[in-house]
Amino acid sequence: MAKLESNLKNMVLSLTLITLFAAAALGGVYVLTEEPIALAKQQKQTQAIAKVLPEYATLEDAEEHDGLIFHRALDQDGQLAGTAIETSENGFGGVFRLMVGFDKEGNIVNYEVLEQQETPGLGTHMVEWFKTEKNNQSIIGKNPAEMKFYVSKDGGDVDAITAATISSRAFLKAVEKAHEAITTTQVEALSAITQLQDSIQTINNENTKGNE
Repeated sequence: MAKLESNLKNMVLSLTLITLFAAAALGGVYVLTEEPIALAKQQKQTQAIAKVLPEYATLEDAEEHDGLIFHRALDQDGQLAGTAIETSENGFGGVFRLMVGFDKEGNIVNYEVLEQQETPGLGTHMVEWFKTEKNNQSIIGKNPAEMKFYVSKDGGDVDAITAATISSRAFLKAVEKAHEAITTTQVEALSAITQLQDSIQTINNENTKGNE
């Protein structure tokens, strides 16, 4: 096989071919791994929902409110059993995502970390730190509206992860944001129900007058 002459034209041609080959290879790898990665994320999400919710019979379709994803669970009577919310916040190492479960009273049932890039051995402890029954670490069973839901260093009721105060503040902020979203949507739902009941009552009153 004849050796290409070493000149600028041939060098450019060789680099172009190498670049095209590399791009094609990367594209092929992406296509092959895209679906398995998506399925793995979906499976992790499904498992997280089950772990953070109280016992329930059915799960409603996911809804989005102000950038948060709601997964409402109903009991056997069709009443609200709890809500799992996907929430996120900027931590020390970047954006992390949580799945936080609340019961119908707004108490925290459990949480799962879906994604995080915090410092290994420090911020990464958020995975289990706020579930651990030690001192004032655990937030399980707590209602953010009924306590000082921030780190003790700032005068709050929750102990921050050792040497990871920034990550801890961000974590609690993400959970509180989810809780506030639940409160807001519940108020809106009750308002809508009240308006509907008032409308029905008004129609009934008008029908009654019309029949007199």
